[in-house]
Amino acid sequence: MGTASIHEGVRRMRFSDLLDRTEAKELTQEAASEVLGISVRTFQRWAERYEADDGLVDRRLGRRSPRRAPEEELERMLALYRDKYADFTVKHFHEQMQKRHDYVLGYTVTKLALHAAGLVRKAPKRSAHRKKRPRRPLRGMLLHQDGSRHVWIEGLPARDLIVTMDDATSEVYSMVLVEEEGTASTFQALREVIGEHGLFCALYTDRGSHYFLTPKAGEKVSKTQQTQVGRALSHLGIEHIAAYSPQARGRSERVFGTLQDRLPKELRLAGITTVEAANAWLKAHYIPGHNAAFAIKPEQEGSAFVADRHEAWREALCVIEERTVANDNIVAWNGRRLQLPQSRLRPHFVKAVVRLHEYPDGTVSVFLGPHRLAMFSANGQQISPDAPQPGSVLGAVKDKPWRARKRASLTAPARAAVKIVRVGAEKRASSRTKKLTKSPPTISLA
Repeated sequence: MGTASIHEGVRRMRFSDLLDRTEAKELTQEAASEVLGISVRTFQRWAERYEADDGLVDRRLGRRSPRRAPEEELERMLALYRDKYADFTVKHFHEQMQKRHDYVLGYTVTKLALHAAGLVRKAPKRSAHRKKRPRRPLRGMLLHQDGSRHVWIEGLPARDLIVTMDDATSEVYSMVLVEEEGTASTFQALREVIGEHGLFCALYTDRGSHYFLTPKAGEKVSKTQQTQVGRALSHLGIEHIAAYSPQARGRSERVFGTLQDRLPKELRLAGITTVEAANAWLKAHYIPGHNAAFAIKPEQEGSAFVADRHEAWREALCVIEERTVANDNIVAWNGRRLQLPQSRLRPHFVKAVVRLHEYPDGTVSVFLGPHRLAMFSANGQQISPDAPQPGSVLGAVKDKPWRARKRASLTAPARAAVKIVRVGAEKRASSRTKKLTKSPPTISLA
């Protein structure tokens, strides 16, 4: 017996009881119709029909609805689910059916048919209500970044997927699949976001060792000591916020729940077998489709992103450390020996403290103050010296007083050093140094 038949039986019993009470003068027709939620005229018509056998039977029961889904289409859908999409969720399966198999039936019909066939179990009831943290009103006010280790590509070992998303819209800006989450992968993701959208206000992350330094495990992060990521964000004026529990990162955690369910299947359907192809496919195809399905509109129109006109992020989002140049003008860096070329800045760089910038692609630049001395590839080969032009090296020193120009010769080649003339050191003319002698008086003998 179906639900409709049960409801009809209950309705008939209630009407029969109320009809008997009205005939016994215990209730008026107005009171009985009010209990049933119908008008008095409808109560009177039902009373007339009730005298005939099965007068109140719902004639729609047992008839096939003209809007019912075709059995052939339902069978085709069930067969495709068994053969190809058995590990998909109902929502994901319905999307793929519409995209790849010209499927026109609705989501609810599909879900009910899968439930009736025993292919999908009903979802359990949700837990107690939790109040979500309000979203930021504008895009670019707060970004979430997190990583998840999972077998994203079938046939390959587990890898980390770094995802950067907006708090206001849940829009994903970057997805990078890497061997292991760390400083380099964080910089790579941030460079993609800032290069395309601009500088944002704040970044919300976990307390990973590449994000924060934690003096004692489980306690608060250090406010004075910074990692390479913290130093770069501080240099760009971006606030770095630490999360102290998985629940605090609820939005990013829910995104990874969706990605772990959908992304491996999407990569399998696309025929992706390598990490390089996966990263290119994620950026070109998956991210736009994901945002179209899951991103929402922000509370307010506009954007909090700010364009970095001078592109300071290029030299900030990298590993920066200082080294002292050896006697042979070589800088040691991560097992590589970088030979500095000749420069117009000074005759040599022995014992000079230089600054090294290692970029996410492995290339390294060597700086002395604001000047780039050389750039090297990931294997230590020099790319280009970027030597400064003559006459432009000591421009910042020309306007300094005489004593500062004298010290500037330490960083300038000998032939370009300013010639220093000490006051009073020049030999005076003989006419000025000799004293005038008196000539003896002449005696005239007359």
